[in-house]
Amino acid sequence: MRAPNLYRSLRCFCLAGFSLLADDVANGAELPFAFEEHASRGRASLYEYRPLVRSYVDARAERMAALADARLALVTTAALHVRGAPPFTGGHQGFRAIAGDTPLANIMLSHSSIGFDRSDVQRDLNVAFPLDRARELVAAGEIGSLASTHYAFLGAQRSYDGILQESGPAVARALRDDGVDAVLLTGV
Repeated sequence: MRAPNLYRSLRCFCLAGFSLLADDVANGAELPFAFEEHASRGRASLYEYRPLVRSYVDARAERMAALADARLALVTTAALHVRGAPPFTGGHQGFRAIAGDTPLANIMLSHSSIGFDRSDVQRDLNVAFPLDRARELVAAGEIGSLASTHYAFLGAQRSYDGILQESGPAVARALRDDGVDAVLLTGV
């Protein structure tokens, strides 16, 4: 497989999308399905149960896309941290939490990699962490609100096992608990 984490990322994206529809199912909405028998001479019949999700999702697409009510979080791989917090060091697999009301001037860049040109981010942190732009979208009524906490990871890694198994799921739980509907992931 060319991109070993692509399958997992797409799977998580799809599961997150369907989790938004879980309340409908819990309140009695039916998910249509096809039930087909595939018989062959001299063999046992095979039965296929296939959810027909397209019509189900299409019927709810407008509600799912309602950004004016959405709660947005920012997640970045730019190794950002709040001034005074420990900076990221090489290979760190954890994350840093950034309170939603933190002024951009108090957020520091600790990403260091020979393959990463830091100059644009140092001039304007919004390049990697568009917190000011997101606040403007909330003020204009384009999105509902911002998460109470945003998150940063160190993108330059040799292995992502700790992120995939520990810190990534921890951040996902925190985002869910904060009522986040959408995440803007910025990679560097």
